[in-house]
Amino acid sequence: MNFTEAVTTVITKKYADFNGRAARSEFWWFVLFNFIVSAVLGLIDNMVFGMPALQILFALALLIPGLAVSVRRLHDKGKSGWWIFIALVPIVGPILLIYWYATAGEPQDNAYGAPVA
Repeated sequence: MNFTEAVTTVITKKYADFNGRAARSEFWWFVLFNFIVSAVLGLIDNMVFGMPALQILFALALLIPGLAVSVRRLHDKGKSGWWIFIALVPIVGPILLIYWYATAGEPQDNAYGAPVA
């Protein structure tokens, strides 16, 4: 999955879809898109407003699709989406989530569907 496909899938086709699985490429391309746009909006905010107005609006707009793709990525690992709350455990939680997001999903069908390419 390329950059454009991944971002289009997450933002338009599966905006609030918490079911199924998400490939590593879909997740990480979306993360890269989110990072780049946030950085650009941060620069614009600093030059024009002096506060993160556009960044906050962008973050709110992508909150649901970001959570949805994160949950689908956990599903690809065979884990419940509720594991996303492990991020609330200081230090260890976010590291564990990044590890799960970065490693390959289950190669066979699991409770959340067939593997995605």
